[in-house]
Amino acid sequence: MTDLSIIQKAIVEEDLDGWLFFHFRGRDPILMRVLSLSAAAISTRPAYYFIPAEGTPRKIVHTIESSVFDGLPGERAVYSTREELLQALATVPKGKIAVQYSEELPIISFLDYGTARLLESIGFELTSSGSLIQRTVGVLDKDGIESHERAAGHLYAIVDRVWERIRESFRSSAPPSEGEVQSWIVSELTSRGLTADHAPIVASGRHSSDPHFEPPADGGARLSAGEVLQLDLWAKERAPGAIYADISWVGFLADDPDDEVASAFTKLAAARDRGVALVSERLAANRPVTGYEIDAAVRKVLIDDGFGAAIRHRTGHGIDTEDHGSGVNLDSVEFPDHRRIIEGACFSIEPGIYLADWGLRTEIDVYVRDAKAVISGGKPQDRLLTFS
Repeated sequence: MTDLSIIQKAIVEEDLDGWLFFHFRGRDPILMRVLSLSAAAISTRPAYYFIPAEGTPRKIVHTIESSVFDGLPGERAVYSTREELLQALATVPKGKIAVQYSEELPIISFLDYGTARLLESIGFELTSSGSLIQRTVGVLDKDGIESHERAAGHLYAIVDRVWERIRESFRSSAPPSEGEVQSWIVSELTSRGLTADHAPIVASGRHSSDPHFEPPADGGARLSAGEVLQLDLWAKERAPGAIYADISWVGFLADDPDDEVASAFTKLAAARDRGVALVSERLAANRPVTGYEIDAAVRKVLIDDGFGAAIRHRTGHGIDTEDHGSGVNLDSVEFPDHRRIIEGACFSIEPGIYLADWGLRTEIDVYVRDAKAVISGGKPQDRLLTFS
């Protein structure tokens, strides 16, 4: 159910005059989430829903689909011709109006260019709704945090269980393939009542240098002693509104790790921890911090340690009911995100370095509760998993 007061509070906090939603052929999944519309509310004709900072919302709908926003509050205008549509839009209060577009964040850009030009020609001053999206569907309440923590706890336990199984397989001289380990993780997720939008990443040796490696249908490589093994898993509970957790751990398939790999992991973990420290420092000082700044700080640690050329992705992403959620991303390079870390924000911190023969990624999840940065699930990895 849409809570209009939460949306209007967010509009005021961002110093905007309103939020305009454009509904057409289900193009905008953010609209569906924010307005709590069902999948059946698909509009074959353009429909608009305007929420002002104060006052009553406005609906503009086509005559053959006049009920599309019936579950939402507001005054309704019905049109059948383009002229009537333009007349209805002309009556909507102007000012600084948020819409789903962004020059830097394509993941929230659902308003087409033609419609944007039309709205501007009528007198709307358009701005990105990115911060509003974060405030309304990209932050966690108490129930969301508890859901996230339960999922994270399961993921940490699965890593322990699967690593022990890998260790036992080597002791019995029957190392599994990447695909077999992946199936072990999926089985664990299923038995714990968790679900995920994609199978976990299990990548050994050279494959670990591919951040999104996926074992092929034949099962992939068989694990071999003396190699790096990357485990990346994410999941949420099977319940409406459940929140994802997402973690990455790295192992070395031997009793003791290679010195070069161990040293690189220590530096990588230090970069990760610098990201946590920056968030904690700013929250404690009641000063804002953005996803851009956190990524830049983590990236600087790795660059100063000589790994600049080995960085292949941003530091983290927002987490909510989707693994890559609507909240702030930790990104200063790919799609720079200048949104602030706010109360209820949940995000991954997952720096990675990728060389020719192996790659490493350590990932934790952090959320903000009572103005403090909390690491979910358990103690972050501080050394490589080994068989000793």
